[in-house]
Amino acid sequence: MQLVTTLALAALAGMAAGESLKKLDTSLTILANNDLQGPASPDAEAVILTDARPLQHVSQNVCAKLGEQLWKPRLRKGRVKRSGSRSGSGSALPFSDYLKYAGAADDRSRFWVASGSGGAAVSASGGPSKAGPGERLRGFCTNSAPFSNTSSQDAGARWQISLEVNNQTITGFRDRLSFRFLGIRFAPQPPRFTYPTLFRGSGEAASALAYGSQCVQGSDAGSEDCLFLNVWTPYLPNPNAPPPKGSLRPVAVWIHGGAFIGGTAGDQTFDGGNMASRGDMVVVAINYRLNALGFLALKDGKTNGNFGLADQVTALDWVRANIRALGGDPDRVTVFGQSAGAGSVRALLASPKARGKFANAILLSNLGGIQYGATYSRYYTIDEQLDVVGRQLLANAGCAGARSQVDCLRALPAHQVVAAGDARFLVVDGTYLTGPELDVSRSAPRDKVNVMLGITRDDGAPFIAFPGAGAPAANRSEYLTSVGLPVPPEALFAVEKTGNATLDLFNQASRIATDGVFRCIDQATTYAGLVNGRWDKVWYYEFDRTYQVKGWPQLDVCDAPVTETHPFGDPSKPYLKCHSGELLYVFGNLHREGFPMRDAGDLPFEQYVLDSFAAFARQGDPNPDRAFLRARGYDATLKIVEGRDGRWEPSTKRKLALRVLDWPRSRMSGFRDEKQCAALGLGLDYYLKKR
Repeated sequence: MQLVTTLALAALAGMAAGESLKKLDTSLTILANNDLQGPASPDAEAVILTDARPLQHVSQNVCAKLGEQLWKPRLRKGRVKRSGSRSGSGSALPFSDYLKYAGAADDRSRFWVASGSGGAAVSASGGPSKAGPGERLRGFCTNSAPFSNTSSQDAGARWQISLEVNNQTITGFRDRLSFRFLGIRFAPQPPRFTYPTLFRGSGEAASALAYGSQCVQGSDAGSEDCLFLNVWTPYLPNPNAPPPKGSLRPVAVWIHGGAFIGGTAGDQTFDGGNMASRGDMVVVAINYRLNALGFLALKDGKTNGNFGLADQVTALDWVRANIRALGGDPDRVTVFGQSAGAGSVRALLASPKARGKFANAILLSNLGGIQYGATYSRYYTIDEQLDVVGRQLLANAGCAGARSQVDCLRALPAHQVVAAGDARFLVVDGTYLTGPELDVSRSAPRDKVNVMLGITRDDGAPFIAFPGAGAPAANRSEYLTSVGLPVPPEALFAVEKTGNATLDLFNQASRIATDGVFRCIDQATTYAGLVNGRWDKVWYYEFDRTYQVKGWPQLDVCDAPVTETHPFGDPSKPYLKCHSGELLYVFGNLHREGFPMRDAGDLPFEQYVLDSFAAFARQGDPNPDRAFLRARGYDATLKIVEGRDGRWEPSTKRKLALRVLDWPRSRMSGFRDEKQCAALGLGLDYYLKKR
């Protein structure tokens, strides 16, 4: 995690004051023509929209105090030159199409803008309009804050803003695209191996300029005082008045992966600024306790595990209680996570303690089934967890024979406990999880939550070791057994021959691992949930195009091959679509993370993916509203949505449907590898047979 010097200094210095939103007495909305290209965009202008106030108030008491000025139109023949709006839409004032779509303006609406040395009113159509300086009109301020990226997040005083949240005055900052409030405490540090309590301030000032500490994990990283969350939002309501009806944005709460032993909400891969801006939504990323400190259970009647899951539930409680102040609608909360984060979302769907706290759920690459993935979808009893890891961990820590094992562990340094063993397992604790798995039986309660889930095409590849150099294909059984996989009939898992026997063997193992650990369990969950009436529909997908994140898994087979015409990789050539390869697309962070565009498809595909995931958070359906796309000028996505294969159909009891996310064409398909899943004992009827 990289923090720019200004952020670190701000955190060390305590709190820079920041301009008070309460004193400004206005709402603030950042509007940007965010095509995900950052400063390289051909139209990178952004503005800040204020509440309706007299001209001098907007100019001097809002724009100037933000370090900005009234936005100055570019005039063409006496009218405002079109800016930040879809070409050919007829809109002239920036973002007026969107303001009309959102119900915040109509053709008669007027706005304060800069004119000469003062200000003037213009209409939503861009023409000059008569208005006395005392009239109360909404105004446009400039937004000259820089774009942030992984190495530069300017939190200087000019960009800071303070507001009251949860009985605290927190100071965050803005960049070109969104307001950023980082490192907000949602729970005080709990005593080790106890459940969290919701934090409430006592009137103090708190910095939200830098990420809070990650939770304790390997390599002596992190702190036990780590229950922080980050918020990215395009809209801050006026704290002196109720927000207008319909103005609160949908909220997406991100739960990071990392096998329940690593990870942080401050990971730049899933910075929420682009999603918040382009998706017109509030994005929240949360920390939770990891490894033994988050999940160890003991047979003492008190230390029942799932502390990290309880942290996630408590973060949802904080969101529901406080997100209005940051522009979010507590009744439109989506929880989404990838890998162990998807396992967390599945556990939240199963948890009585989380019921009613979110409206939508997205599971990206949930694990289950066989081998490494089994325990992410099936939960150990406390006795089982002790047998698998708990007793050895106690022995390694020197606490096995202690009169009170938990007190012995509490007396040790936190990193010594983590180093004693990977106690990363969700368990049936009787409170947060009351059964061994998500109940998708006929007796399960009907779920009002909209569900979307899926995988990358070769999700399992990074979880198996590559065969030794020169390993012949004749050693298939030996190799599969050595990497913990079954040895199914070879004909069922045939792969395209490359001429490299070692690579062919790995590709076949990758297919078995993907089916056995990812695809089959998710398809079986979807099928049982639909047949048994837990859900009416499920939005199921598979990424057939990916862009691998930096640093993991460092397998060249997961990268598009470099060619003379494609120096950064050619995605049209064969390569494995590996675990985590969808994240940069979902969050729209290719450019922000410094990734080059490999071909002409990366940018429009990234835009389409983000727009689809944002649409699901907005409405429980990943098909973006065409009127919204037109109003925001999202032409590339609109072209896809209006094309032959634009409609994303859900899976229902009558028809199992899969959305293949690819370029140049995303398309609908049936579920994949059903015969292969059945051969692995994980067929569509897997959960039906278990009941």
